[in-house]
Amino acid sequence: MQSELTRLFLQEGTHNFVFLGEAGCGKSEIAINLALALAALGGPSVHFYDLDMTKPLFRSRDQAALLEDRGVQVHFEEQFYDAPTAAGGVNRQLRDRDCFTVLDVGGDYIGARSVGGYAPLLNAPGTAVFYVINPYRPWSMDIDHIDRVLGETLGVSHVRLDRLRLLGNPNLGPDTTVDEVLEGAKRLVEMVGPYKPVEGWTVRGSHAAAVEAGMGCPVFPIELYLTYEWEQA
Repeated sequence: MQSELTRLFLQEGTHNFVFLGEAGCGKSEIAINLALALAALGGPSVHFYDLDMTKPLFRSRDQAALLEDRGVQVHFEEQFYDAPTAAGGVNRQLRDRDCFTVLDVGGDYIGARSVGGYAPLLNAPGTAVFYVINPYRPWSMDIDHIDRVLGETLGVSHVRLDRLRLLGNPNLGPDTTVDEVLEGAKRLVEMVGPYKPVEGWTVRGSHAAAVEAGMGCPVFPIELYLTYEWEQA
């Protein structure tokens, strides 16, 4: 796990990690796994912000007890009807180089509006902004859809394209096979590779070695925390 963290996330003094992407791409799951991995290092404190105000089915805040039990400080605000409220303290934490800060941002351009005001910090050294793409999602199945959703997301978040890092998350759910992961990964590379490289992949831990061998890019193994109760092992 340490090597995957270093190669894919902990580069050049990075201390802020921001996850953007289409609704349902898996960014909340990845954000939770990264926060837990950072806390397990036993170094700087880890602050996790659930900034998803679009009220999705799966919310990272639902795992607040687990995260806090493992040493992660969780920040979020309850949403009331159609009056979303953003969690406070984001600017302060993004500026603090003595801690890790993980932002789980809402889906596509609607959710990404929540971080537009932090753009100067998101585009600054020390912050890594990841755009998560699951090629099996409806709006990520071809380059035209990917380009549209990505463009809308960058437009409202004000994240510069050159600061954005692509992270592939090819999965069809808990029963996804290695072959399905590799098929989705290769299709994603064919679609976006001519324009911007996919820097790494997130897959179930049991698939990590096979996928890394097949794709030749860093792979971050994850566990699933946001699943239907009847799908939990």
